[in-house]
Amino acid sequence: MRSKYGLSFISDDDLYKHVQETIKKYRFSINLTQFNKNLVDPIKLTFDSKVYGKSIEEIIESESLRQIDKSNTNHIGYFHQNIFQYFDGWEVPPKGFDVVHKTSHIFAEMKNKHNTMNSASSQKTYIKMQQSILRNDEATCYLVEVIARNSQDIPWVISLDSEQMSNKNIRRISIDLFYEKATGEKFAFKQLCEVLPKVIDDVIAEEKLGKIENSVFSELKGISPDIVKSIYLLSFKKYEGFDGLAFK
Repeated sequence: MRSKYGLSFISDDDLYKHVQETIKKYRFSINLTQFNKNLVDPIKLTFDSKVYGKSIEEIIESESLRQIDKSNTNHIGYFHQNIFQYFDGWEVPPKGFDVVHKTSHIFAEMKNKHNTMNSASSQKTYIKMQQSILRNDEATCYLVEVIARNSQDIPWVISLDSEQMSNKNIRRISIDLFYEKATGEKFAFKQLCEVLPKVIDDVIAEEKLGKIENSVFSELKGISPDIVKSIYLLSFKKYEGFDGLAFK
């Protein structure tokens, strides 16, 4: 029977299941505790409101959606990494490297964008790869970039202790070329992108997805009927004099 989605490297059932699991991880709610988890800056919110000509409620709504979106971005990382468990010979280990093909001695770390790692994180990852190729002289380690500047498979050049380092077996590769290595299909990643909207539509048609629930406003009004005052008291209530906060 012809595949519904037409991909040779992953079955319809596995692709549907993986998209479904990703969607189920999506975040649909936020409360005041979550909103203030990293301590909201009321000064910035005030500037944003005044400079952009928006109400404080609109700014809080935007910040709430930004936080939800940040959580969902992590779930897209789950999608990119864990789909490899459905490809022949590939594994997604519980610890260590993100993706492994033991037979081919390929070890990969996946990053969503080429610029998401800071210097310390890059060095730590590179040293991890160095240790792997020292233990296994057949190993090739890849930093797989989902959003790369170019389609590429190049040695990863990095500065360690102010010295430029590179090794032909430690590489930066864009995800299109990594998919080709993983599946044997030259345009596998492009083919996945083409069918992905259809798979998502199919999953959403079957799932009962709720609307975003935001209780931040009602909880702020529990602090004070004045939302602006509530935002300041949320962060500064223990500061001296703020028990008598009154805006001009």
